[in-house]
Amino acid sequence: MEFGICSLSVIAIRSSGDEVSEMVSQVIYGEHFKILERRKFYSKIRHAFDDTEGWVLNNQIHVIEERVYKAIENFKNPAYASDLVSFVSTKSDVLIPIMMGSDVHNTSALPNNFEGSFVNEKQAKTKLISVALLYLNAPFLKGGRTPFGLDCAGFTQMVYKINGHQLKRNAIEQSAQGEALSFIEESEPGDLAFFDNNEGIINHVGIIMNDNYIIHTHGKVRIDRIDHTGIFNTETRTYTHSLRVIKKII
Repeated sequence: MEFGICSLSVIAIRSSGDEVSEMVSQVIYGEHFKILERRKFYSKIRHAFDDTEGWVLNNQIHVIEERVYKAIENFKNPAYASDLVSFVSTKSDVLIPIMMGSDVHNTSALPNNFEGSFVNEKQAKTKLISVALLYLNAPFLKGGRTPFGLDCAGFTQMVYKINGHQLKRNAIEQSAQGEALSFIEESEPGDLAFFDNNEGIINHVGIIMNDNYIIHTHGKVRIDRIDHTGIFNTETRTYTHSLRVIKKII
């Protein structure tokens, strides 16, 4: 089996090995993965952070040795870029822009140099909202995980990741994590609220804030009201999402 790491700002993971297929997720700088299958232009990978499987372009893969992959897996204090945008420099002094949440502890495996701000230990639950607010107004992008485009579960996953906590990739998977709460009144800022569609399928997630507010991705990362019914958009005076469950992850 081969192993790889993302040496670019971000690369797309697609549902099949062609450029017109759906983007199901992204690998951002410094994240590593297993290469499951090779084809002419695309390879199937399994993302190490959340086990997402999909196809990436072969010419965007930076191959690493198994020993390097295992060393990354066993790293005790991973460091994540904490500025919206920062840079790493290559040996030839070329700057590569990287985004918040990039795995900057892996730069030596590329090899690059990073001198920006980062966090490298689990943060208190109270830090979740301050990180979430850095994404405010980031546009919705299906499969996205960056401040330049992300979906609802990509948003919650990255906020938790930067604070040193691990979430799965989609809302259904995330809803299986943590402890269920019976009432909104039991929740704390940083807890996750999940919402379902008319068929009862969970299709949305957001982060609870103080005073019955929620920050979530709907068109863009935005702040709305939340109550026992769901998310209430004060601009349109309508409920946009139906509340299913609130989960305490940390």
